[in-house]
Amino acid sequence: MNQTSEPPAHPSAGPLAPLRVASFRRIWSASLVSNSGHLILGVAAAWEMTRLTDSPQMIALVQTALMVPLMLVALPAGALADMFDRRKIALVGLCVASLMGAGLTVISFADLTTPWLLLGFLVLIGGGVALYGPAWQASIGELVPLSQLPSAVALGSVSYNLARSVGPAVGGLIVTLLGTRYAFGASACGYLVLAAAFVLWRRQTVPARLPPESFGRALVSGFRYARHANGVRNVVIRAFAFGLSGATAIALAPLIARDLLSGGPTTYGVLLGASGVGAVGGSLMTSWVRDRLGPEWAIRLLIVASGAALSGIAFSRSLPVTCACFVVIGAGNMTVVSMLNVGVQLSSPRWVTARALSLFTSALTGGVAIGSWAYGAAVTGFGLELVIAVSGGSLAATALLGFILPLRRESEADRQPAELSSEPDVALAVTMRSGPIAISIDYRVDPEHARDFYLAMQAVRTSRMRNGAFGWAITRDIADPWMWTERYDCPTWGDYLRLRDRFTAADREAQTRADAYNTLDGARRVRRGLERPFGSVRWQADTPDPRQPETGVYTP
Repeated sequence: MNQTSEPPAHPSAGPLAPLRVASFRRIWSASLVSNSGHLILGVAAAWEMTRLTDSPQMIALVQTALMVPLMLVALPAGALADMFDRRKIALVGLCVASLMGAGLTVISFADLTTPWLLLGFLVLIGGGVALYGPAWQASIGELVPLSQLPSAVALGSVSYNLARSVGPAVGGLIVTLLGTRYAFGASACGYLVLAAAFVLWRRQTVPARLPPESFGRALVSGFRYARHANGVRNVVIRAFAFGLSGATAIALAPLIARDLLSGGPTTYGVLLGASGVGAVGGSLMTSWVRDRLGPEWAIRLLIVASGAALSGIAFSRSLPVTCACFVVIGAGNMTVVSMLNVGVQLSSPRWVTARALSLFTSALTGGVAIGSWAYGAAVTGFGLELVIAVSGGSLAATALLGFILPLRRESEADRQPAELSSEPDVALAVTMRSGPIAISIDYRVDPEHARDFYLAMQAVRTSRMRNGAFGWAITRDIADPWMWTERYDCPTWGDYLRLRDRFTAADREAQTRADAYNTLDGARRVRRGLERPFGSVRWQADTPDPRQPETGVYTP
């Protein structure tokens, strides 16, 4: 995996400071155009579906079709972004989205659009956007100094929501004056504008110390890191619940405009525009709210406010009142999502940032996709008003998750790579694919400190497992109560080297706390073994000495 050198550090100068960085400013500006095009696509597709069918479920499936790729493609996209050049991955995704958008435009002009064909193209366009998303989000930390990361993430939300404040209204106007086919064409052009901005970004790379993981191993590593890192796992669960419960605000907006307000595509665009205006305000206030309330309490209060506003929409028949509710929902939702996004980035080391963000995106959009389908199906049996009211109550209830799964994050110092003091001794001819590798570490601990040592080793276990270890265990010698042995496996020698390469300051601190109870000294307390070492014992007389490995064999 190629990693860039850090951008020059300078103090944050407010929420707009990242725009002083030319590359970030260029991409941010282009993303405003692209996001507007994507939102125009959503408006046009939703209204085209109301023309093609009267089914509430099919109309709600428009939002599902746009979100499902983000749920399914985001993790593989995150793995690719961590393995290869993030700029190139982003370009591929944008080109796919533009090409599929052009295809949808062509079939629309040919009057060949059907409900399922429309959904199919939306899935393909969403797949391109999903491929682009993690690569871009993980690149933000490469474009701006770390002190400006929260502001840069918030500005990314501002770009999307500035587009939301005008894009849907413009989309509704285009649909009204020209028809959906021109709206589809405008969205396809928007992706190309953003691709051009990425072409102009000259990403500086440095050679990686180790070759990239295989694609499958990268996926597994991302899942396992999120599973064993509380800061990421808690955010992923809460994001899914948040998206699932509040999906009606966007998924059923066409029905709200048509059935509750007796409006048309312009009314629909105005509602989404109101949500976008609120989201822009919420994005600009993110830092202020975060500083005064703290991220946890800010998220809880904003979720309750959004849930109350969503329930209010169910009983409103007034466009101004409904728009006001959408403003509150837009502000609350975007501030919550922005804070959760920052929480993931501040909890993840650089080697897994894109995968952690992709899991967050998958959870959020997966919740929206499933919720859109479920609420759309429920409208037929229970009515639009009741479904929206229940959705609002469910959304407000998710604030309780903050007490069960609180936000956690490590400091930047804790996430910095830690320099290891020694390299492993190697006498066998092992390659990066040799394995499995079994690691055993001995500790000699005073029995009076046994309980404290055991508790300290649980933090070590978490560190090992999230960095790539399998089968971790701690054993105590029944013949000598002083002796303990930690054991874990890595699938290959390359995986073990990557585990060492991922060692952070927080991991080192956990190991130091455990070692404080250890009275055993010397390098031989750590043993690294090759399991099932058949290849190391089958050489012939003319085979080179395994202690003098040939090219391609790892040597410290």
